[in-house]
Amino acid sequence: MGYSEEYVENMTRVHQHLREQPEAWILIVHGPDDLCAKFPEQQVCHCEDPHIFERDADILRTVGLDVGQRIRWSEVEQRIRDRVVPEDIARVCSTCSWRGYGVCEEGVRRIHRGEGLYFVNALSR
Repeated sequence: MGYSEEYVENMTRVHQHLREQPEAWILIVHGPDDLCAKFPEQQVCHCEDPHIFERDADILRTVGLDVGQRIRWSEVEQRIRDRVVPEDIARVCSTCSWRGYGVCEEGVRRIHRGEGLYFVNALSR
């Protein structure tokens, strides 16, 4: 469900790092992040679209995070458990083209069950 092979490989690398090292520090940024860095140059990049910024801001408010904050991934997962329910995805991400796949709602359910992020091979099914 990625934009290019390079984008998918990069997303997989970031995803696996967080899954395998939940105490990893992350930095909350405004604008393009490590995933956007591999967005295909030949495609229209939506990483700086105002609607994406609005969605990001809503998500940050929901989980109680601020731009510029450094936090461990395990704490992000804890905040999701404490503050997010799968039904929030329909509200926060109503315009996201990936929402129809259902992976985000299921991802929230997994975090609530203490399972964390998907294994990469589970994403490719």
